[in-house]
Amino acid sequence: MCGIAGWLGRLSDANTHGMRMAHALKHRGPDAQGIKSWLEATLVHTRLSIIDLTPAGAQPMSNEDGTIWTVFNGEIYNHHELRSYLEGRGHAFRGRSDSEILPHLYEEEGIAFAEKLRGMFALAIYDCRKRTLLLVRDRFGIKPLFYAAGPGRLAFASEINALLQLPDVDVRPDPQAIYDFSALFYIPAPQTFYSGIQALQPGEILEARLDSGVMSWRTRQ
Repeated sequence: MCGIAGWLGRLSDANTHGMRMAHALKHRGPDAQGIKSWLEATLVHTRLSIIDLTPAGAQPMSNEDGTIWTVFNGEIYNHHELRSYLEGRGHAFRGRSDSEILPHLYEEEGIAFAEKLRGMFALAIYDCRKRTLLLVRDRFGIKPLFYAAGPGRLAFASEINALLQLPDVDVRPDPQAIYDFSALFYIPAPQTFYSGIQALQPGEILEARLDSGVMSWRTRQ
């Protein structure tokens, strides 16, 4: 179990907010934490070291030229097969973790990369060239992922508490969610208790773009 978080969009004092999110997720990844920031995006990771215990397995993690980055929670069962395929396409790897195939596979396949993954996972890909953020959740919804969309920014995290560390997240209670919980004893996705926070559904992909300071996003199965 690891913790992932971050956002696409402008946010002053990104390192402070990133550290707060990392602290909120420390229990998910007590072995290490990593934060990578750009002017318009930040990725956060707290690590529980299982595969490739060396620094080469640390996240956020990039492709060879640092144009594509990922944070990842879970396990890719077919990562050996995918690594062999990518090496055959000329990709070079620094370590042996299953996480490292992700930026390379996205570079090779684009958004269709998710169709090739077999496992349990929640992940984010940030494409520096296109200023695009992808959020992906496994088909069975084993690993959690939540997001909060607001004017000019889209944030995500493994747990809601990490999103609450950011400013301008709408934390008003969702009346429908309260009604559903009262009737069903759970809140159906994508709703959460908070009006401004939603759950990415199993097998769903969220694609967010930042173009001239304008945020646009959509989800797809």
